[in-house]
Amino acid sequence: MSRPGQGIMMPGNGLGFPPQNVARVVVWEWLNEHSRWRPYTATVCHHIENVLKEDARGSVVLGQVDAQLVPYIIDLQSMHQFRQDTGTMRPVRRNFYDPSSAPGKGIVWEWENDGGAWTAYDMDICITIQNAYEKQHPWLDLSSLGFCYLIYFNSMSQMNRQTRRRRRLRRRLDLAYPLTVGSIPKSQSWPVGASLGQPCSCQQCLLVNSTRAASNAILASQRRKAPPAPPPPPPPPPGGPPGALAVRPSATFAAPRSPSAPGGAPTPGQNNLNRPGPQRATSVSARASIPPGVPALPVKNLNGTGPVHPALAGMTGILLCAAGLPVCLTRAPKPILHPPPVSKSDVKPVPGVPGVCRKTKKHLKRSKNPEDVVRRYMQKVKNPPDEDCTICMERLVTASGYEGVLRHKGVRPELVGRLGRCGHMYHLLCLVAMYSNGNKDGSLQCPTCKAIYGEKTGTQPPGKMEFHVIPHSLPGFADTQTIRIVYDIPTGIQGPEHPNPGKKFTARGFPRHCYLPNNEKGRKVLRLLITAWERRLIFTIGTSNTTGESDTVVWNEIHHKTEFGSNLTGHGYPDASYLDNVLAELTAQGVSEATAKA
Repeated sequence: MSRPGQGIMMPGNGLGFPPQNVARVVVWEWLNEHSRWRPYTATVCHHIENVLKEDARGSVVLGQVDAQLVPYIIDLQSMHQFRQDTGTMRPVRRNFYDPSSAPGKGIVWEWENDGGAWTAYDMDICITIQNAYEKQHPWLDLSSLGFCYLIYFNSMSQMNRQTRRRRRLRRRLDLAYPLTVGSIPKSQSWPVGASLGQPCSCQQCLLVNSTRAASNAILASQRRKAPPAPPPPPPPPPGGPPGALAVRPSATFAAPRSPSAPGGAPTPGQNNLNRPGPQRATSVSARASIPPGVPALPVKNLNGTGPVHPALAGMTGILLCAAGLPVCLTRAPKPILHPPPVSKSDVKPVPGVPGVCRKTKKHLKRSKNPEDVVRRYMQKVKNPPDEDCTICMERLVTASGYEGVLRHKGVRPELVGRLGRCGHMYHLLCLVAMYSNGNKDGSLQCPTCKAIYGEKTGTQPPGKMEFHVIPHSLPGFADTQTIRIVYDIPTGIQGPEHPNPGKKFTARGFPRHCYLPNNEKGRKVLRLLITAWERRLIFTIGTSNTTGESDTVVWNEIHHKTEFGSNLTGHGYPDASYLDNVLAELTAQGVSEATAKA
């Protein structure tokens, strides 16, 4: 029997399967760099299961159902997730849970991060929270799962027991995860060739078996050469919510990196190829230790034109090259990130947009009384309806759930107000608590419809934004030249509005180049981006979804096109809907054409 909140994983099988004739909810999960299994969404899991039924040896293109996962492919043969633009991999697994648990009901528990976005908890934590919620427990201690957090259901919040910091949480109804009954047929067990008998001799199986042999040989060679490693130090206590370490799928296995590169330390028990050391010696010993009969395969078809999936061929090429095996490599097309060199005389100002540069400095925060800000945008309601306040989840006719937590002069916990434009009603004390936990810039955003009252500003660090026209065209805009935007933000020290005030933050990948067509709509987007830049809304400081690095400059929910002459990564052209989409994202941040600054 598994413990409550845990999935069922069968020994010796990375895929796992439920007992015969027992219904189980299927949740596909990937392993992040903190050794935590992060669930894919229910929509993605349904897509994987559908592909699994059609071709148990095939690959799953995740971008077909989730635009944020465009670079990622799951290889069902090796049970790894592959990132096409970097060639990196992470293990995946097919886990099972009780149909009556949260994933079977489509219930997702999420916490609010510093940027105001919502992040789902790990599946075991989600199930534990839901079980306590259904039993009407007033609170839940997550220390049994290794986290120093308390969950309070009356205020729908999470508190760090060490720092006493609170974050909002919410319970959301989503699509239920797929259901399966019985065991997997032997022909679909993973990995192929693990059972007794003659292994399959198809081209994909040869590639997978060669990959496995190469990686095992590298590990065996390194174990013989390396001295016994000291036990790893205990991990530091988490400084944020349980989901704070979770990032979007990226890479566990990568091409060799320098010892100083972020994430360069090997993960115990994983087939890491990014370990420091003399690569030549490793390659020679690995070549010598390859088992007999493993073919020296040419790795071709990386452009997707052959029978071997490009993701699978890419995985094999990376590992075979690292092992020192002979490889005939036909490279995949690389994204064109930058245009051809442009002379200074060819660079022109953008028509209708004055200037060529905008600089921002750290804004000095003016003290704004939370009660005064809230009262500015609300009207008092004498007879509130008997419905929930969506902030504290208590009834509007009762006292705010923040009673006893917050004490604000002149704000009684039973007072209810209506926002002026959208008409949504909340406890005044709840809105004061929400405002006090945010940027405190004098603006207020309705948590229901996201309507913005006042001028919203962000936490973007100081930097410089340049923009000009270059004499090249973007795919899909052959008749127009291109607007190039260059953002440059240096490293610095976090201010009081940032996650860790006084701590250094990094700024990777700057200067960053972005592109717009030089047409009427492209210039409109540029004017709004300038306004968003001056309001400090383009970037923020947080955790990178790509690398997992914390305290670094990251994009802030306004998408940019950083790929110039192609769209291999999903961040380029042609993209017929991009300009309309980014205008909608700017509007959601309170940046409209009426407020754009010249």
